[in-house]
Amino acid sequence: MKKFAGIGMVAALTLALYGCSENEVENVGSAETNTQEQQPNENNVNKTAFEDGVDEKEFQEALAAFPETVPSKIVTTSVPLTEMLHLLDIVPVGVPTSTNPIPTDFDSITRVGSPMAPDLEVISNLQTELIVGAASLKDSLDKALEGMNLPTAYLPTDSYEDLKLSFKVLGTYFGKEKEMNEILQTIVAKEQELEKQAAGKELPSVMLVIGTSDSFMVMNDKSYLGSLVERLGAENIATSILKTDSTYSTLNLEEIVVADPDMIFVLASGDHGANEDKFKQEIANNSAWTQLSAYKNDNIHFLDYSIFGVTSIANVDTALTTIADYFYK
Repeated sequence: MKKFAGIGMVAALTLALYGCSENEVENVGSAETNTQEQQPNENNVNKTAFEDGVDEKEFQEALAAFPETVPSKIVTTSVPLTEMLHLLDIVPVGVPTSTNPIPTDFDSITRVGSPMAPDLEVISNLQTELIVGAASLKDSLDKALEGMNLPTAYLPTDSYEDLKLSFKVLGTYFGKEKEMNEILQTIVAKEQELEKQAAGKELPSVMLVIGTSDSFMVMNDKSYLGSLVERLGAENIATSILKTDSTYSTLNLEEIVVADPDMIFVLASGDHGANEDKFKQEIANNSAWTQLSAYKNDNIHFLDYSIFGVTSIANVDTALTTIADYFYK
């Protein structure tokens, strides 16, 4: 256990989390960005009027990876980054094809294919000037785009801190500081509110479990849910006791019984082959689960996949509040 602390993939599983599909590309027209040709406003860089918690070095490095001249036609291959562009009132000419939600305002925007393997012909026809993708898929995208001579920029989207960093980079680069700061200030205010609630309280040790089509796995602090738990200051046994290096690791019940977490969060999506019923079958088939304090104290909680299954800066407030409510009640 520990008190509230400071700020603290396997590729196939990444796709499972993002729910990326190889659906047929939906070409329903195009739109241009409402950004104007402009140079990045250096005076606005690093001039937020509040402490947003974003690492300054990482921010500057990510910002520097973008072209000097802001393009008018951008394509994004990432669902979380698509959501950020929408929040910043930036309209791309192409967005990914995905089973995960794309802002309805972008319904008429051309779908460019899956985040890992977009349709190059569609991207070319859009006269794309910049492709913005998820850093976790950089190698795959670079390989897919080889020979196209298109500028690319990659931003991290795996964790809570990644979302704040990437949102700040996009807001700064496209000159959308007002929209960016309004949202970042709301998030920081929520962090501070929850920090006050946690003052003087002991937080539980936690185990995070995700269901895939094959099995259930343990998540460490590198996962999105893990990063939220870390931000709230609770102990994740995958990191503190099991010492897992991978974001997702196979369940070892003997080690978990020894670690005996106070609380277990289960992220299970029927769409990805594992739901609440399947997890209950997992418990029924192995009595080791019943030895855990979390089981005996009715502290196994199933989380909403639509909130916790996909990294989303729009859902951060709800996600943090939901986890905090379990910790503080």
